[in-house]
Amino acid sequence: MKGLELARKYFEEYGRSMLESFPEISDRVTVGLVGEGSECFGYDDELSEDHDYEPCFCMWIDRKDEEEFGFRLERAYSKLPKEFMGYTRQKLSPCGGNRHGLLLTEDFYSRFLGGDLPSTLIDWLRLPSYALATVTNGEIFKKGEGKFCQMRDVIAAGYPSDVRLKKISAHLALMHQSGKYNYDRCLSRGESGAAQLALFEFVKSAIQVIYLLNNRYCPYYKWSFRGMRDLPKLSDLELPLTFLIENANEKDFIDYKRGIIDDVGRIITEEVKAQGITKATCNNLDTHAYSVQDAIKDPTIRNLHLMEHGENA
Repeated sequence: MKGLELARKYFEEYGRSMLESFPEISDRVTVGLVGEGSECFGYDDELSEDHDYEPCFCMWIDRKDEEEFGFRLERAYSKLPKEFMGYTRQKLSPCGGNRHGLLLTEDFYSRFLGGDLPSTLIDWLRLPSYALATVTNGEIFKKGEGKFCQMRDVIAAGYPSDVRLKKISAHLALMHQSGKYNYDRCLSRGESGAAQLALFEFVKSAIQVIYLLNNRYCPYYKWSFRGMRDLPKLSDLELPLTFLIENANEKDFIDYKRGIIDDVGRIITEEVKAQGITKATCNNLDTHAYSVQDAIKDPTIRNLHLMEHGENA
């Protein structure tokens, strides 16, 4: 059973009635399963059950409600049945740091975003995509009137347009640099390991562009390929991108890999053109990178270095 399904059933069986015993605050509590872990993305399988897999749910309240209701809600949650549908709940840590149970809205977002909602385009640019994916994944079982869903809805709408364009232009340029230039340069010097690293960089940037063209946040790297399968656009690029990094740079593979690089670049630029965010008509990644950057309206973002995408800056 998927973790999201288990969590939803556990809440409906025990959690909803528990919350109804707190009529003073129940309308302000948001309940669901969101955050770290494959189960929050719906990617969990049998291997996932060896850690952080349990009948559980999250309850988010605003800090202003913590003093009056925090301890009581936490105690009520801890008293819920420890066994459900053959699974056992884990013990809550008295020192905090739990992924489930009672969570403060402000602490949850601060943990992943470093604070409140980003207030400037530069702030948006510098937020890691995996963090944004983490705070918008999962499901909400009961929507409360507190700040949690207000913030989630803003983030789930996607990057501001100029930030999205900047990231697309940067990663198109990085794809060109690593796949069309550095890969061959490394091979010509006999640096097969460096050539493979160039392919890794090409694939990483291609994945980022694919998520951006779907207006989705790319999750943590180990789920980036898995998540591609659910995207409505360009999901079929998962297999050729996987081939590039799974296979060595043996003589018989080099020309084939070059062909894949060309094909991936062409398919991606065709989608860029289809979305009307470039004026270029060719299939050159670097040409489209400049054209997409030119479409940015905000001068501060537009004048950043072409390859600046904000993350890890």
